[in-house]
Amino acid sequence: MLQNMSTTDKDIVVSVCANCGKEGTNVTNICNKCKMVKYCNASCKKKHRHKHKKDCEEYCRLAVEHAAKLHDIELFKPPPSLYGDCPICFQLLPTLDSGRRYTTCCGKTICSGCNYAPRYDNQGNKVREKKCAFCRTPLPKSNKEAVDRLQKRVEDNDPIAIYNRGNYYRKGENGYPKDNKKALELWDRAGELGSTAAYNAIGYLYEYGEGVEVDEKKAVHYFELAAMQGDSTARYNLGEMEEKAGNMERALKHYMIAVKDGNNDSLQIIQQLYSNGHASREDYKRALQSYQEYLGEIKSAQRDKAAAADDQYRYY
Repeated sequence: MLQNMSTTDKDIVVSVCANCGKEGTNVTNICNKCKMVKYCNASCKKKHRHKHKKDCEEYCRLAVEHAAKLHDIELFKPPPSLYGDCPICFQLLPTLDSGRRYTTCCGKTICSGCNYAPRYDNQGNKVREKKCAFCRTPLPKSNKEAVDRLQKRVEDNDPIAIYNRGNYYRKGENGYPKDNKKALELWDRAGELGSTAAYNAIGYLYEYGEGVEVDEKKAVHYFELAAMQGDSTARYNLGEMEEKAGNMERALKHYMIAVKDGNNDSLQIIQQLYSNGHASREDYKRALQSYQEYLGEIKSAQRDKAAAADDQYRYY
């Protein structure tokens, strides 16, 4: 019935009482389920309930389909660059954690290459004292000093610092008791301030039930919040969940987006999907090209030098 109605007819349905046809400002009662049909009063609403049932189901179905389409448009559109450029060499920061260093002195995130490079004074002399590569503040001399600096960043509402403090509570490290509830509170705060890693961490807790009840819907919700802001790990997690559910097309979409952001695990999965017949040769070829383009943006001689000297500086 709904498909055969003109736009004008639909406007009439939602602007007058569906039971008696009365128009005007007194049409205040609406169907609690579809929110589309109006009535003069509760009596008219009750009388029309049986007649409206079929159309109500159709309205709801179309509304759900429309909302799902809009959601998928947002979910699968190209995300923004998450980390941006290194503030020193102005080259794209790697997505791999070991390829970046967060500094508690100035709150900057610096690439592994710049962090590893030697420091020089204004006269070009090499400085032996370990200092921040960006602001030249001496590095913490103890773990306590590092934790104290982090706390100052937390007080300044630095989302990365808040997320890191949440990690301390989750693992029970650096003098903090193991407390998943406190970690969740801090990650929620960090997420609201822009930390995608925090939202991804919350999704992980709900997916595996660490300190909370297992809740797949909440896990997906937080993974999606992180993924739409550019977090490739969260995007990979969504792909994994879709793959487990048998939704191979949606899984592949997530993996392809994650590969563009340098997620090597997604590249390996796409290779497996190609071998198993769930991805085409063209899909795998595009994934390889995307990953190579990403490497071209992040690769540098200084970063290679850092990675060769210490595996902790590996960036891809």
